[in-house]
Amino acid sequence: MKQAAAPPNAKWTGPAQAGVKSPDPILLADPARRFAATAQRLENLAAGHPMEAWLRFMASLAQAQHAVATTLAPAAAPDPTAVAQAVEARLPPLAADGHRREASWREGLALLLDRIDGSALPPAALAVMAQLRRSDAAAQEKLADQFLRGGLAAADAGAAVYVAAALQVYFTASAARLKAEDLRLLEERGLCPCCGSPPVSGLITASGQAPGTRYLYCSLCSTAWNHVRAVCITCGGTRRLSLQGIEGDAGLVRAETCGECHTYAKVLYQVRDMQADPYADDLASLGLDMLVAEEGFARHAPNPLLLVGETEAATG
Repeated sequence: MKQAAAPPNAKWTGPAQAGVKSPDPILLADPARRFAATAQRLENLAAGHPMEAWLRFMASLAQAQHAVATTLAPAAAPDPTAVAQAVEARLPPLAADGHRREASWREGLALLLDRIDGSALPPAALAVMAQLRRSDAAAQEKLADQFLRGGLAAADAGAAVYVAAALQVYFTASAARLKAEDLRLLEERGLCPCCGSPPVSGLITASGQAPGTRYLYCSLCSTAWNHVRAVCITCGGTRRLSLQGIEGDAGLVRAETCGECHTYAKVLYQVRDMQADPYADDLASLGLDMLVAEEGFARHAPNPLLLVGETEAATG
């Protein structure tokens, strides 16, 4: 592993562009494109990867999410008054642990399970999917609550990955019905302004109206929000930050480690690959997570699709 003594300068050092503006604080995802882009990127990254079979399974899962996002009717638009009240109080209007979900998310779960290509899955993974199909609404809602509130049992991780995938579609579609200009960043800048969830990774832009900007990408509703660079997204510290990466790689993905709170967060540099996807590239760089963990750093928050036991269920 190679390590830089300090994170790169927060200012953009690329070519100057006329008319560069301040970055948009919040970007809402397009459900019709978000999951298809992740699926395609995962397929591209899988070729020759040490975890090729697992990445192709995750691509199949993302493609199933795309099918749900583009087939089911979207959830009802959030009540404007309730949204305004939450925003005024600096609370996420679609709070993951308090939002009253519509039953449509379970319809999405059923469709997602039907759309996953199970031909290459081991018997254990197929059994988990079959059991989840047979479970009633109460059991599925309980799993969703446990996942969203951090109380998931390890024994349920195999089923919960599909629940998490369905909830990602539901919350992404719900967030897309908000207006970015009606939202405000939270006081705790490391959490999503729409649903209050932590980000899965960050991306330093190389294009758009403000190249060199860091956006964090929500692990649940896919919203992106601006976060100042060279600041720990967990504790806000600046003094003991460093960037770590795997020796000899292309430099696309780095782990920003904090010596003050001993956590780290993934950072993607779009200038290294314009096709970088915050969700797919996080999954494909699992080796970096392992190396940083060996040095005593804890990930700022888990990827919801990297639950305990899920990789084994997918790859056998």
